[in-house]
Amino acid sequence: MKKQLVLAFALAALPLTAFAAEPGYTYLEAGYARLNIDVDDVGDADFDGFQVRGSVEAGKDFHFFGSYGSATNDDAGIDLDFSELQLGVGYHYPLSDSTDVLAEIGYLRQELDVDEFGDADADGYRASVGFRSAFNENFEGYVKGSYSGGDFDGFSALVGAQVKFNPTWGLVGELEAGEMGEGVDATKYLIGVRASF
Repeated sequence: MKKQLVLAFALAALPLTAFAAEPGYTYLEAGYARLNIDVDDVGDADFDGFQVRGSVEAGKDFHFFGSYGSATNDDAGIDLDFSELQLGVGYHYPLSDSTDVLAEIGYLRQELDVDEFGDADADGYRASVGFRSAFNENFEGYVKGSYSGGDFDGFSALVGAQVKFNPTWGLVGELEAGEMGEGVDATKYLIGVRASF
């Protein structure tokens, strides 16, 4: 009788475990960002700063997202400030209880301000496809491939993970590498704290 009772409780808990491992799309996040920009025949520069992001689930399969990041470099004695804004909408479709395939499209704006020389900006869009999977209640990973167009022209790949301390708080790490345009490559590292709702 005790074995049957334990088995019944274990079976009853399975749907809760699967539900707890579903990826969520409503969160706020803030963290440290490092951007390396490598220009052909010129060299590369590292920019250090921050990034804030958020996402809101809209219905069963859609989410709206936004992010803003700012980073600086003054290695040559000149302040270089780089910022990026992204706003968009995403669609996520469950492949299983813990894995979603996702597609996102959004507006992208980047600005580079060079102290005493002026600034330059670029506007365009970014389209991404990828997968997001919660391996258990405390760990999820995601991968995305993106194309940026408009004033931009380049592909990038992103891999990231979140370690969840509880249902609300988690630590996020990310690496994205790719092209910003012809002859310009970028690698971005991010580590931050996420609050999921």
